[in-house]
Amino acid sequence: MPRSRELIAATLDPGSWVSWDEPAGELPDDPDYRDELLRARARTGLDESVLSGEGTVRGRRVAVITCEFEFLAGSIGVTAGERLVSAVERATARRLPLLAAPASAGTRMQEGTVAFLQMVKVAAAISDHKAAGLPYLVYLRHPTMGGVLASWGSLGHLTAAEPGALIGFLGPRVHQALYGEAFPEGVQVAENLLAHGLVDAVLPVERLHDTVADALDVLCAPVPPTGPGPRHPGEPAEPGTPAGPAPPAEESIRRSRREDRPRLRALLRTAARVVLPLSGTGAGERDPAFLLALARFGDVRCVVLGHDKGRLGPAGLREARRGMRLAAELDLPLVSVIDTGGAALSRESEEGGLAGEIARCLAELVTLPAPTLCLLLGEGAGGAALALAPADRVVAARHAWLSPLPPEGASAILYRTTDRAAEVARRQGVRSADLLARRIVDRVVEEHPDAADQPDAFLARLGGVLEAELAALRRADPAERMAARRARYRSLGRS
Repeated sequence: MPRSRELIAATLDPGSWVSWDEPAGELPDDPDYRDELLRARARTGLDESVLSGEGTVRGRRVAVITCEFEFLAGSIGVTAGERLVSAVERATARRLPLLAAPASAGTRMQEGTVAFLQMVKVAAAISDHKAAGLPYLVYLRHPTMGGVLASWGSLGHLTAAEPGALIGFLGPRVHQALYGEAFPEGVQVAENLLAHGLVDAVLPVERLHDTVADALDVLCAPVPPTGPGPRHPGEPAEPGTPAGPAPPAEESIRRSRREDRPRLRALLRTAARVVLPLSGTGAGERDPAFLLALARFGDVRCVVLGHDKGRLGPAGLREARRGMRLAAELDLPLVSVIDTGGAALSRESEEGGLAGEIARCLAELVTLPAPTLCLLLGEGAGGAALALAPADRVVAARHAWLSPLPPEGASAILYRTTDRAAEVARRQGVRSADLLARRIVDRVVEEHPDAADQPDAFLARLGGVLEAELAALRRADPAERMAARRARYRSLGRS
């Protein structure tokens, strides 16, 4: 069986595949090329290198475009390009999510420049599909090269790759012929692309069905129904109402720095129904101090991004901006999670544009059309925290805090010593109770008395709060919500 057929059978529900392909049409005049096409058809039982159609994944309709590498190395000529574009346009018209699974050497050299330029119209059709708010998922198979990778192979909202797959722009054999030297080993390999933030996952085809199903469970789930959102037992009847006396700032800071304090990964593991981690910027950068994922809290789907221990550099902020674009393109609420001791202050960060990335995050968050919720989960120091702060609603854990610098740094600026950090923190109003009083925070989630001592109960309670808050944001009028967001920050500091 051709590999493309195997992939379709492994990914879709049994018996659900329906082909969209029209017959390939007339053969070319060139006798050598015609013979190559006839041999490829006889060998594979297919009439072209591209297959398109639809099926279901866990009962949900999905459009599929894929290549058969055994058919002239999966190369794309005019007929294959037209088949791709027609399939993408049909998926868009029918409002279906689209799964692309290329395996190709790239442009069909027998057809020359006109084949090369097919990639323009393919990229345009996919851009229209994404502009319609429809998911585009990519699974890069062995091998995916050249113009295919440089067009429809690199435009996915989410991108996975086959283990060990050769994936790159210029094939090793061509590189050897052009430059007289071998291409470095291990560069154009799926696992290396994952390490550099170019793909989100490396997974065998046997896992593709479940991964696609989970992704679409987040990306295509219905909007929650109207009506009041759920309130988790144990939370105040009026959101934000303190359940007891607020602890001193220095106590919250100390508790927020506990090594065993539950953080973002634990929150997703405990409170989210579905979690689909993403990796990197999609443009060759990845920050281990940052986490980006698609998730569902109850019935509410969202993009989640935030600090995951360590100090955040410019690459992490560019990952954050990828998450913002996903939220905007797919009309998903965005949850930003703040838990950082500060930015990575280094030569690499300065030369990588740290300050500019903070500015761009602020500008994009405050103008993002999608609903936004910020969660202050723990430490909130400096520009790395500020970059993720703007939101329609802000929720804080009791011992979370937000400050221009770590209190020790502020004390050093003011008094040339770190010994007065606690005094400075109290005066700056960094604790959650102070942030609530100044309307920087909308709601405080109690810790009873410390999240690290009862992590599961705290995270479950916090998950319920996030679900309720996100559902309420989803129900709000978009224009009113965005106007309120701008007014919120315009009025900060005014009496």
